[in-house]
Amino acid sequence: MPPAPKKTPTPRKPTFRQTYESDASGRPRRKATPRKKVVKKKPWPLALKFLIAAVVLVLLSPFYYGYVIKGFSSTWSWIRDIGEDPNYRTYSSFNIRIPKGYNIHGIDVSYYQGKIDWKKVKSMQEDDVRIDFAFIKATEGLFLVDPYFQRNWREAPKAGVICGAYHFFRPQKPGEWQAKFFLQTVSFETGDLPPVVDIEELNDVPASKMRIELAAFVKYIEKKTGVKPIIYTGLSFYKDYLRGHFDEYPLWIAHYHQPKLKVNKATNWHFWQHSDKAKISGINHVVDFNAFNGDSLAFDRLLIK
Repeated sequence: MPPAPKKTPTPRKPTFRQTYESDASGRPRRKATPRKKVVKKKPWPLALKFLIAAVVLVLLSPFYYGYVIKGFSSTWSWIRDIGEDPNYRTYSSFNIRIPKGYNIHGIDVSYYQGKIDWKKVKSMQEDDVRIDFAFIKATEGLFLVDPYFQRNWREAPKAGVICGAYHFFRPQKPGEWQAKFFLQTVSFETGDLPPVVDIEELNDVPASKMRIELAAFVKYIEKKTGVKPIIYTGLSFYKDYLRGHFDEYPLWIAHYHQPKLKVNKATNWHFWQHSDKAKISGINHVVDFNAFNGDSLAFDRLLIK
């Protein structure tokens, strides 16, 4: 019979000893595998390093960020003003809308605004709008002196703000006596704005009586100072009781939140109080905001000489 076919030997699995070695303690240890070669990265070119350093310096520069912020601010202002009246735009710093076409702006203050940091007031600016002048309450009636008047009258000019003082008029009191009280409290000097009388109420007296006492007040002021005082009033009060009676005196008219002052072109108005809600740096309460009707030459002519 033919010989039996030889079996093909099957490869044996490696023994435990072939796979592992024993360490000194006799415990099996896997054979160490060869480490991969570490490929060293090529250094960046010197020109690229200089380029990166230059970009970093530009990004860290305050001039760069000033340019970027200014550009962003201008773009945002343009977007924000879309749909608004271009002659009555919003000024975010002052938190009010301000009519365009006026180059000289100011505020009026009293004890209500508390202690004012006039340096901050003067330094505040957005675009071409800044505080050039301030009317400061001095007196009221026959006996009341504003508790913050002397401080405001002293500190505002130091900060470079041109000032005027006003008296809150009470029609039931003698006009000439009120004028004397006002001038005893306020010492006007060259470069100040003219004296102001604030008339807003009839206080239960006839309009004719109010006009008699008001006339006595303004005539006494003009006689003693040589300057025509400014009459402040609201638009409705002016139209109802004053129009046609004091046309020779400069007017300061309150008419809020409107793009234009709605008066006849012949009206002798010099100041327009167009908002009562302005936010001003250095003042902790809202403030009345005003515009002067004229250029810098007209404003200079109005000042006391």
